[in-house]
Amino acid sequence: MKVTVLTGGVGGARFLRGVVDVLHPGDVTAVVNVGDDVEVLGLAVSPDVDSVVYALAGLADEERGWGRADETWNALDSAAAFGGESWFRLGDRDVGLHLVRTQALRAGEPLSAVTARLAAAAGIETAVLPATDDRLRTWIETPSGTFSFQEWFVARGHRDPVKRVRFEGSADARPAPGVLDALLEADAILIAPSNPFVSIGPILAVERIRRALERRRVTAIAVSPLIGGRAVKGPAADMLRRLQGGTTPAHVGESYSGLIDALVFDEADAAGTDAVSALGVRPIVTHTLMRDGASRRRLAEAALDAVAVA
Repeated sequence: MKVTVLTGGVGGARFLRGVVDVLHPGDVTAVVNVGDDVEVLGLAVSPDVDSVVYALAGLADEERGWGRADETWNALDSAAAFGGESWFRLGDRDVGLHLVRTQALRAGEPLSAVTARLAAAAGIETAVLPATDDRLRTWIETPSGTFSFQEWFVARGHRDPVKRVRFEGSADARPAPGVLDALLEADAILIAPSNPFVSIGPILAVERIRRALERRRVTAIAVSPLIGGRAVKGPAADMLRRLQGGTTPAHVGESYSGLIDALVFDEADAAGTDAVSALGVRPIVTHTLMRDGASRRRLAEAALDAVAVA
């Protein structure tokens, strides 16, 4: 079975690792959010792409939830001592990857080609594709002003309530090479348990990607990022409450209106089954908390089993 996974954020990377553990890695393609990309101290950083690379390569810091395991911070501490910005935490091992990416991008290599080289160097068989090679950036509008995603999320601790999310560059953004083929040739499409607005939203803001999902001929299944109406980590619940009107499974399903055939959500939200069905979306109730490798695999299997019975 060939599966394409739309993913962003830490939860998305963990889910993707579960899918790869269940299927042959070469049969899985990850289409990854780039709306979070940022330049820090002159380095080109792609946080969601890096989370996927680290997760699939077994290099992720599972305890902290982001970045690389066994990280040190000497370069950042030195930069801060000399007056450099230190709000975005770049570890020493992490910096090495960003140096390679930055050099390649400045030499004119597209992000998709750089990402493929990085994934190959890490021994990853799964195709890791940024949603687009074009510049696409997420901006957050709040009562306190409008901020780039990383300024709002990291520097301001995502404490400002969100009024609107917009995607700079989306009108001209084209799918990166291989993305449309991955969607058209897949036997199933999965949307990871990522924030629908800022992790999956930028991917869907690329018009031809959204159109491919709307015209899909295979089953598309989303996994809710909420458990008991709450996010395991991050602002997904607050954003759903403000932008979608609530945090039930149906509110998550409405975020993907016309794009999915089934929604996987946690047993704690089982009361929302009928409301999801009323959307014309098949409800799949299971245990969704990903504590370790075994629970990641179980969640991936639940999503893939839903494909089998579609």
